[in-house]
Amino acid sequence: MASDLAGVAAELNRMAAADHRATHRANSPDPAEQLAWRRLTAQHADRLDEIMDAHGWPTAELVGADAARAAWLIAQHADRQLDVQRRALRLMEQAAADGTADPRDLAFLRDRTLVNEGRKQIYGTQIAGVQDGAPVPWPCEDPEHMDDRRTEVGIPPFAEYTAQFPLA
Repeated sequence: MASDLAGVAAELNRMAAADHRATHRANSPDPAEQLAWRRLTAQHADRLDEIMDAHGWPTAELVGADAARAAWLIAQHADRQLDVQRRALRLMEQAAADGTADPRDLAFLRDRTLVNEGRKQIYGTQIAGVQDGAPVPWPCEDPEHMDDRRTEVGIPPFAEYTAQFPLA
C-alpha cells in the first residue's frame, strides 16, 4: 500500500508539472493549443477520478503535501468534467471537515465548481475578466461580505490578492 501511494504521489506531481508547463495553452489564440490543453486536463481529471475511486481524496497525510496540492490543481482545472470536479469538491469538503485539507484550496475549488455550474461563487476567487484595468470576479453571493469570507479561509482581500497579478 505504501509503495502504491508513493507511485500515486509521484504521478500526481508529474501531472501538476505538466499542467504548469501547459497552462499558457488554455487561452491561446491558437485553437490547436487550446485543444491540447483540454486534452491534457481531461486526461488528468480521468486519472484523478480513478485515484479517488481507489483512495478517496488524496490528502497530504496519504500522498504528501505536494501531491495533495497537485490533486487540488487537477480538480481545479477539470472544468469540462464537472462530475469529476463535483466529486473532488465533495471529498475535499469532507477532508477539510476532518482537518486534512486546506480550507483555502477548498474555497477556490468550491468557487470554480459553482462558476462552472452557472451559479454565484462565494469567495470571489474566479475572475471573469478585466474592466477598466481592474479584475472583475464572476458574480458572487453577498459581495459586500466577500472579503470577510476570504479572510476566514486564509485568502487575502480581493483588491490585495488581484494586485499581485499582471493585467493583460
